[in-house]
Amino acid sequence: MDRLAAFQHIAAQASRGELTFPSNVSASIKLQQALNDPDCHSEAAVKLIQADPLLSARAVAIANSVAYNRSGNEITNVRSAVQRLGVRTLQSLVAALIVRQIGSQITDPGLRAKAAQLWQHTAHVAALAQVIARRVTRVDPDTALFAGIVHEVAGFYMLSQAGAYPGIMDGEPEDWVEHGEVAIGRGVFAKLVIPEAVQASVEALWHGMRALPPETLGDTLLLANDLAPIPSPLHERPGATTPQAARTIDFVVGEGTLHDIMAESADEVKSLFAVLML
Repeated sequence: MDRLAAFQHIAAQASRGELTFPSNVSASIKLQQALNDPDCHSEAAVKLIQADPLLSARAVAIANSVAYNRSGNEITNVRSAVQRLGVRTLQSLVAALIVRQIGSQITDPGLRAKAAQLWQHTAHVAALAQVIARRVTRVDPDTALFAGIVHEVAGFYMLSQAGAYPGIMDGEPEDWVEHGEVAIGRGVFAKLVIPEAVQASVEALWHGMRALPPETLGDTLLLANDLAPIPSPLHERPGATTPQAARTIDFVVGEGTLHDIMAESADEVKSLFAVLML
């Protein structure tokens, strides 16, 4: 099977919902669904997070990050972390866990290296999107963080399947974009029950239609993608700027500029990125 036929085969399977996930992803999806329940109150969320030691540690860490701990009061337990973060930020932490679990079944060293770089890129985009949403576009920052975390989930799924198709990720990256990313992405989003607004923002990223100054969640994600210091190892987005050109992006925001805001928010971005990399 040649590369294009392999992309189309995996994409067709994804479109039909025939997805292959590691066994631990199912448990994480159930946790995500429980947190999505409108009747899930903070005490229930505490019990759900406490049941997973890794999530417990990450919840406390992100609650103590610069982005969420502006008072400087450090907390040391899950209950306080849930109260500070809220359920929606916890959903982002679970989404980050799911994305990394999807990539955990990769054994090929070359593919693992791509997955590691893809997660670094993802963590940068998510951290930048949260700050850009709060300081620039004024869209919901929790939704922006979540969108940043899941925006490359199609790539992680593709890498997790690539071992069965030797050489599929070699060659021109445009082949993956044209013949696999959208169909696979939509299939994975459906399986993970990703909200429609988040799906729409990621599709805006796929098509590369960013406005300056940015206004929407999709614009937020595109700007964060352009500003991320680590690029995706899979492809360059249509219309994406080079790393050098990204540093020159600037525009007026209120009484300041994008450059001013990003300089002021550097510690927040760094702190969020560090937590997501745990």
